[in-house]
Amino acid sequence: MPHMIRIEWPHNALPDTPPPLSLSECRGRLMALRAAAAMRGYGALVIYGDREHFANIHWLTGFDPRFEEAVLVVTPDSAVLMTGNECLPYTQISPLVQAGEVTPVLCASLSLMSQPRGSARLDDLLAAALPKAARLGVIGWKWFGPDEVTDPASTLDVPAFLADPLRAFSERAENATDLMMHPGYGLRARVDAAEIARLEFSNALAATALRRMIFAFREGMTDFAAYEAGHVAGLPLGCHPTFAVGTQLGLAGPTGLHLTRGAPMSFNICHWGSNICRAGWLASGPGDLPAPAEDYLEAFVGPYLQAMSLWCSMMRPGVCGGAVHQAMFAALPAEPFNLFLNPGHLIGMDEWLSSPIYAGSTEPIASGMAMQMDVIPSHAAYGSTRMEDGYVIADAALQSDLARDFPEVLARTQARAHFMRSVIGLQVPDCLLPLSDTCGILAPWLLDPAQVMAL
Repeated sequence: MPHMIRIEWPHNALPDTPPPLSLSECRGRLMALRAAAAMRGYGALVIYGDREHFANIHWLTGFDPRFEEAVLVVTPDSAVLMTGNECLPYTQISPLVQAGEVTPVLCASLSLMSQPRGSARLDDLLAAALPKAARLGVIGWKWFGPDEVTDPASTLDVPAFLADPLRAFSERAENATDLMMHPGYGLRARVDAAEIARLEFSNALAATALRRMIFAFREGMTDFAAYEAGHVAGLPLGCHPTFAVGTQLGLAGPTGLHLTRGAPMSFNICHWGSNICRAGWLASGPGDLPAPAEDYLEAFVGPYLQAMSLWCSMMRPGVCGGAVHQAMFAALPAEPFNLFLNPGHLIGMDEWLSSPIYAGSTEPIASGMAMQMDVIPSHAAYGSTRMEDGYVIADAALQSDLARDFPEVLARTQARAHFMRSVIGLQVPDCLLPLSDTCGILAPWLLDPAQVMAL
């Protein structure tokens, strides 16, 4: 049965800085993309990126556009990266650009307003880079189903200034975003040992900052001071910092509000590859809660922890994503939990990549999936509770790769799994690798976070 225990939160040593994306990795990814394009019958792929939607270009090249948009054109024997004024020098961060295997080209129209123009026009650059009469695959950041649009293949998720010249150039310009992001076969939907090391580094820094933040909470401090107490390390943010107190909307950030005893609260720290999020009450115990929420632990938090134990137990290769969805909605019924979004999703450089977990899904959980435990209940009286962290599903072969290349990463993930099983009582299979020390920690009383829930 769920109950409260008082513990020291686990604290493994921070990981060493992981290796940067290598030329051989980028070459392998570009080769895999070309093979996927050929299987689909595309003569070229056009990949769009901007500050918000950079992850596909970054995964391929190690370059992400800053301030501006970028367009990467990939054919069977060439790759051209079009950027604006400020990003053009920054393309040198890409191992492929350094090696001369991706050619950077200035397209001043991708620059910010009022900056110098004068380069070749975008449509002319596209015409020079694309094979004549080629069938084009266009990759943005989402694809569409027949329940959303009349013709999913022809619905492009890129700005009109790019879609229009592509359609003028080829009558066969199709949405190919699924090649990168589909949970079943997308190239980015699986990670290898090196990517796991990078994900663990991101998750560890975010979780350590969130721990500092929580243990600094004091009644009366401002949300600015509370967030500052996290000493966020400086990795790029994967989404806007959230810090919602009381009746603030869930996606709100710090605004200067004071932390008030007896108020609900939710907050996160999200870097590229991680999103550590918690929700609870600014309280030291149930006596600080308003009367309608007095049974918060028994009616809301305890069942949630049991459901998350079930979630962990189902994160095994071969388990159907639809079965996970059904199990979570059964364990956390509409009253009082009001789940809406997918109970778990893939995470990458973008906070939400896609998910094999949805109603009716036949997509299996697979080794190499970087999975976010993102199960979000909400209730008018109880507020919410949250234990959102990152995990990787890793079979024996992938764990063998980790043991060979990053043995300390594997050891830390196994230590975290042991803590979750032996101290918290969660059903954590050997194939589920927790990426941060907050995994398994559910502290409902945010003014006394040493009290955590256990089974």
